[in-house]
Amino acid sequence: MRFITVSGPPSSGKTSVILKTLEAIRTETHRVGIVKFDCLSTYDDQLYMKAGFPVKVGLSGNLCPDHFFISNVEACIDWAYRKKLDFLISESAGLCNRCSPHIKEVLAVCVIDCLSGVNTPKKVGPMLKLADIVVITKGDIVSQAEREVFCFKVKQANPKAFITFVNGITGQGAFDLAVKLKGAPDVFNLEGKRLRFSMPAALCSYCLGETRIGEDYQTGNLKKMDFEDVV
Repeated sequence: MRFITVSGPPSSGKTSVILKTLEAIRTETHRVGIVKFDCLSTYDDQLYMKAGFPVKVGLSGNLCPDHFFISNVEACIDWAYRKKLDFLISESAGLCNRCSPHIKEVLAVCVIDCLSGVNTPKKVGPMLKLADIVVITKGDIVSQAEREVFCFKVKQANPKAFITFVNGITGQGAFDLAVKLKGAPDVFNLEGKRLRFSMPAALCSYCLGETRIGEDYQTGNLKKMDFEDVV
């Protein structure tokens, strides 16, 4: 079974890109399933079910969605094997832009949109910089010059990635992405595999439920700003 992780900032068009790409894969009678990770709620599972794909939803609640993802990903693989899937796609947001769900020896895709600003590729962390494939969306809404500048910025952030444009509405570019996904390595289980990036340490009193403000209430992993030069 081929396992692919797809991540990207919220509203970048991940679900639309996945749906258009899977249409191209499914025509060859491959069985495809999706695991959707989100924080509080999602309606994307309804879109996948409407398209006829088996789907599972994982809501992280108070936890970081990517931390939640990595704690549950082995169970996702087991579910996919029980369903006898040929492809399993995981979709997650990476809301803080620092976490990354990408796993070594598992094909990793990052979806990012042109409207997010030309400096966004530099701001997005390992989710983009360590991806094998970067998909740029909403390229039809900006000028050719803006598309080229944005693509250049993505290339600066991740020179090794295969960069492609996909239109999540028309499906233009989805076939090329489908060809890449079909070349993903087989995954039998994830035991012993490693993340491509250690998720940032952020264990402090506020992670553990503290709500009061003040140094007396701040413990754990803290980082203070330097204001010595401020007049």
